[in-house]
Amino acid sequence: MAFKGWPIEAVEFYERLATDNTKTYWQEHKPVYERSVVAPMEELLAELTEDFGAGRVFRPSRDVRFSKDKTPYKLNCAAHLPGGYISFSAEGLFVGSGLYMPQPDQLERFRTAVDGRKSGSELEAIVAVLREDGYDVGAQQALKTAPRGYPKDHPRLALLQQKGIVMSRSWPVATWLGTKKSKDRVVSCLTAARPLNRWLQRYVG
Repeated sequence: MAFKGWPIEAVEFYERLATDNTKTYWQEHKPVYERSVVAPMEELLAELTEDFGAGRVFRPSRDVRFSKDKTPYKLNCAAHLPGGYISFSAEGLFVGSGLYMPQPDQLERFRTAVDGRKSGSELEAIVAVLREDGYDVGAQQALKTAPRGYPKDHPRLALLQQKGIVMSRSWPVATWLGTKKSKDRVVSCLTAARPLNRWLQRYVG
């Protein structure tokens, strides 16, 4: 079936799950999740495959083995594809792409590339364009000072301090979320991410 957006039932499902995050609620409302939440996400991924690669939906249950929070279910429906990440929740729609929580060898190559005059200047230009176009650019974690081995007055210190780099945009719930226009926003964000991803592929791998 063609993607038509997420119906209001999908938003209401997560609003109620936030107040009753139990197996009982989940089992009673699982048909709503399958029909109104995950089915639209799968339809969207199917339509994005040709341009951005095949994606997959993450499981709805949380891994609580090492967490103090033992609530069993995630409050969003998220999916990953080669071109980026998509998340739907009661808060709205989130789309992002880039280098998230890199492995140590990836982080080392990232910093080497940021340090390089040519490669670092290329990344600065990409980031400037993304921010000018309204995208958030940053990382999940960042150092408070320069990484070991780099000067504290490095011209690209802010980028060096980041443990990775991700561009993203989020939109709150609105009527467009239940229409095909939500796909347009996903496509716009993933398309805007391509220069960043090409840089990462070239210098980080």
